[in-house]
Amino acid sequence: MRMKKKKYGNERLNLLGQLLVTDIENFVENKDNVYEAKNPLRIEIGCGKGDFIRGKSVQEPNYNYLAIEKILDVCVLAVENYAKSRGLGDLASNGGWETSDGTVYPLGSESISFEKEQLGNVRFTIGDAKELLTHLPDNSVDSIFINFCDPWSKKGHTKRRLTYIEFLKMYSRILSPNGKIYFKTDNRPLFDFSLEEVEKSPFTLEYHTFDLHNSDMNSVNIQTEYERNFSAKGFSINMLIAKNNK
Repeated sequence: MRMKKKKYGNERLNLLGQLLVTDIENFVENKDNVYEAKNPLRIEIGCGKGDFIRGKSVQEPNYNYLAIEKILDVCVLAVENYAKSRGLGDLASNGGWETSDGTVYPLGSESISFEKEQLGNVRFTIGDAKELLTHLPDNSVDSIFINFCDPWSKKGHTKRRLTYIEFLKMYSRILSPNGKIYFKTDNRPLFDFSLEEVEKSPFTLEYHTFDLHNSDMNSVNIQTEYERNFSAKGFSINMLIAKNNK
C-alpha cells in the first residue's frame, strides 16, 4: 500500500536538516566530520520508518550508519522517529518541531542547530541506492543491511532486485575485505534467487535461515515494522549473511 503523502514533508525534513545528507559527494569527502566519532560506516538500503536503523545503532554503537530511503514521505517519518529517540523533541501541536527545552520552530524555519553529540551515529539520505552508492569509494563501507526490499516479481524485472549479481558486484567494491551483507525478506522466491546470486558473486554465503524467528540469530535480530506485521500473519522470515571475498 502506498503511503499517504505527508503534509509539508520537505519543510519538516528541513527543520531536522542536520540528520539529512543532501549531497552524497560532499558526505563522502567530509564523512569523518559528519558524525561525532570516526567509526566504520554501515549502510541500510531502504530504511522505511527507521525501526531497524534506530535499534541497530543502539545495539552496536561503535559504528556510523547511513540510512537510504527512496521515498521522501517515508524518510520524513524515519528522521522524525530517530530525532524523538535521541531526545531532540517532537512534532509541535500546531506544526513544526518542539525541542526538549520547549522551543517551537514553525514550519519554514531554518534547520534547528543541535550539538553533534546530540545527533548520535545515524544520518539519512533520500534517493535511489544504485545512484547514491556509485559515489562511495572502494573499501569504504563495513556492512550493508537490506531489509524487505521490493521483490520485483514481474517478468523482466529481475535486474532491479537489490540482490541481483550486478548489485552484488557494486556492494563488493564499496565494502571492505570481509565486509558483509545482511539480507532479510519474507518472500521465498526472492530469497531463493538471492542465494543463487550470492553463489556466483564475489561473496561467500556465511549463514542463512528460512525461519529467522526460530533460529539462533533471533536473539540479536532487530525487527522492522513490516517484519512484525507479516510475522504476525504467519509469514516466515528468511535471512542470509554474505561475506565479501575480495
